[in-house]
Amino acid sequence: MNRRDTVLALVALGAAPRIAVAQQLPAMPVIGFLSSRSPGESAHLVAAFREGLREAGYVEGQNVTIEYRWAEGEYDRLPALAAELVRKRVAVIATAGGTPSALAAKAASATVPIVFLSGGDLVKLGLVSALNRPGGNMTGVSQFTTVLAAKRLEVLHELTPASAVFAMLVNPANPNIEIELANAQEAARTLKRKLHVVKASGVAEIDMAFSSLLRQKIRALSVSADPFLDGRRAQIVGLAARYAIPAVYAVRENVTSGGLASYGINFADTYLQAGRYTARVLKGDRPADLPVLQPTKFELVINLKTAKALGVKIPQSVLVRVDEVIR
Repeated sequence: MNRRDTVLALVALGAAPRIAVAQQLPAMPVIGFLSSRSPGESAHLVAAFREGLREAGYVEGQNVTIEYRWAEGEYDRLPALAAELVRKRVAVIATAGGTPSALAAKAASATVPIVFLSGGDLVKLGLVSALNRPGGNMTGVSQFTTVLAAKRLEVLHELTPASAVFAMLVNPANPNIEIELANAQEAARTLKRKLHVVKASGVAEIDMAFSSLLRQKIRALSVSADPFLDGRRAQIVGLAARYAIPAVYAVRENVTSGGLASYGINFADTYLQAGRYTARVLKGDRPADLPVLQPTKFELVINLKTAKALGVKIPQSVLVRVDEVIR
């Protein structure tokens, strides 16, 4: 062996241990985060999701990576975004922003573990076989948004007892809309009130919906639990104030932004639970064996300043049930 061959052999021997060590290091797991919402208005929810991961020992950028994909209210973008995450071979997909994201992830893969946040009838939608034994590659957290449509209408009735007609603003592109409307229609019949449905899946359509309420002199509104509508919070709350229309929402953030009232779950808490479940999947638990989590606490939030501006008197029956008052 000449001198050149000897040097190359020594270099190779010196590199071999370093290559072996590198091959033994575990790759940092990657979570695909798929949301129908927008990053700006979801910042506090993502923080709650990260907190759920952190409780289990996963810290973004240290021992786990998160690939974010945002549809920003355009549900037809979700299938391509979900497929992109599958191609990246993520360890698990966490879906946020309701049923549209969950269905897109389900269609994209039957093998990648999926942890969803959804407010619809999970069995009827085909996301799980049963709540206690999901089966397949999906599990997650139920947000109960469609079921609570009736309760929000009852709150609206208490706040506007003189209203003979209630309006409901919905996004027709939401897969849950039929179930949510059925619950609301049943509640309206029980309350002996008419329910007028206005639809919006775009920014301009929201303006048109409020203009139609003004023309028809409807002064009581329930806003559907929909990610796109949640993302247009400033627009909707602003229009309700401009036209002096009392409105009840599914999300408390609408009330802290100036809306009249909300009734529903604590959304940040469901994201926290989704983070915990995602961590369990990373540690080896199978979604098929993880029961779908269901909320146990529901919040009634009232903005007294808005009530005064609208001339709405909050009845004692509501005040005794309020969980949070915005002054």
